[in-house]
Amino acid sequence: MQKLVRDKIPNIIESQGQKSNTTIVENDLEYYNFLKTKLNEEVLEFQQSTDSINEKEELADILEVIDAICDFKKIDKEELQKIKLKKLNERGGFKNRIVLIKD
Repeated sequence: MQKLVRDKIPNIIESQGQKSNTTIVENDLEYYNFLKTKLNEEVLEFQQSTDSINEKEELADILEVIDAICDFKKIDKEELQKIKLKKLNERGGFKNRIVLIKD
């Protein structure tokens, strides 16, 4: 099994008397794929959360992965926020809880 982990995880594992076997991903495409997989993993963990404390933790993890993707892809977070607001103004948000039913 290979999965992307936070930078301090190997040290945390070793401080608990366990051995960690790691590698550094040098290939950009491979790293980007690991980031996308990690995003899916964190979203799934959020979906499976059953209490508000855990939900907050998982949302924070999702944001951390999104930040890493933005950094890697050199996406300006202010520009991303502007796109978000533009879509909000044009299409609305999700506050009204509208569900589209298709036949």
